[in-house]
Amino acid sequence: MSTPQFSSYNEFFAFYLRAHSHPANRVLHFCGSLLGIGVAIAAIALGHPWYALLWPVIGYGFAWFGHFVIEGNKPATFGHPWWSFISDYRMVWLMLTGRLGNWMRQGLNQEDSGPAFRH
Repeated sequence: MSTPQFSSYNEFFAFYLRAHSHPANRVLHFCGSLLGIGVAIAAIALGHPWYALLWPVIGYGFAWFGHFVIEGNKPATFGHPWWSFISDYRMVWLMLTGRLGNWMRQGLNQEDSGPAFRH
């Protein structure tokens, strides 16, 4: 399967949100992202900076489990690593601020306008 191409980050973000339509997957992303950052901060604060390298393992471990087991799709990280990384934390921020629902409705309403994500 070829990697979908996007003309803008906004187009990608709508695609990203569609790939995270299941609430349990979003919760796993939220937990993995925040735990990963927490481990990195704690590692540095406690004088064990090498443990900060666990950040991506923790974050992506939670996220990829959500994609492969819950959503049944391929993580956007594989085709668009930078935009996916940014979008992970954008989604976490939207969750923290209570604004994700509006974005999810917009992204899901654009389902027919973007490339398919299911494999």
